[in-house]
Amino acid sequence: MATTALVDPDTGLTQAQLAARHGLRVAGERPSLVEYSRRLWAYRHFIAAYANAKLVASYSNAKLGQLWQVLTPLTNAAVYYLIFGVVLDQKSIPNFIAYLTTGLFIFNFTQSAVLAGTQSISSNLGLIRALHFPRASLPLSTTITQFQQLLASMVVLIGIVLVTGEPLTWEWLLLVPALLLQAVFNAGVVLLVARLGSKSSDLKQVMPFIMRTWMYGSGVLYSVSLFERLPGWATTLVQFNPLLVYIELARYALLEEAPLLNESLTQLWLVGAGWALVAGVGGFFYFWRGEQEYGRG
Repeated sequence: MATTALVDPDTGLTQAQLAARHGLRVAGERPSLVEYSRRLWAYRHFIAAYANAKLVASYSNAKLGQLWQVLTPLTNAAVYYLIFGVVLDQKSIPNFIAYLTTGLFIFNFTQSAVLAGTQSISSNLGLIRALHFPRASLPLSTTITQFQQLLASMVVLIGIVLVTGEPLTWEWLLLVPALLLQAVFNAGVVLLVARLGSKSSDLKQVMPFIMRTWMYGSGVLYSVSLFERLPGWATTLVQFNPLLVYIELARYALLEEAPLLNESLTQLWLVGAGWALVAGVGGFFYFWRGEQEYGRG
């Protein structure tokens, strides 16, 4: 009687072919950009809740609690005013107190977001390895946390501007789109440094020096008219410095006689919108490209 041999249909297939045959996929595989964006939007409530929790936790051990959101920028402004306003005597700038605090508060928004974003992946490895969620949620929550702190700072800034004699005008409304553009720019930069920080732990040591250099190149502490002494190409380069642009948009909105390096308001808005678009889209794309790397190794 003849025997019939049964052939395994999986015989001779490679591992990749076997996985495809049985519907198996790589664990932690990076989704498409559109699908990743959809998942991120689905986690918007988690991002907001996580940002709020981080904000509360950051002041939970301090006796004055969230009052430090106001005291910290005020203290920094007082120190810099003592040095640059009293010692160096910046008489060429009308209402130097408002000029200085506007630059400090706007710059601090980006500085705080970038410094915190550098460690947003490396400091949350336990959460990343335990749960499955779009990793961009972490750096974006960092940006939201800093934006919430900015809103508290803006209350203080508006009080300073009014007390120092600036009139309340319709141009103050321009502060809202300027801050929103800066927030989008910050989100893109935070996504960028979050991926870089996940690869190199040394970045968090270098970043404070980078931000300090950026501050001195953004006309935060002194009149931006000093940049006009630079060679023409250098002055043009400084004019396109994104932080200088956002600071000047805020100063234009709040102050009547603030010296500006960019005299064209149209150019300021175009450059500010351009930086927000480039940083926002570019940072998101760069972070998405490394989605499957986070928490590995």
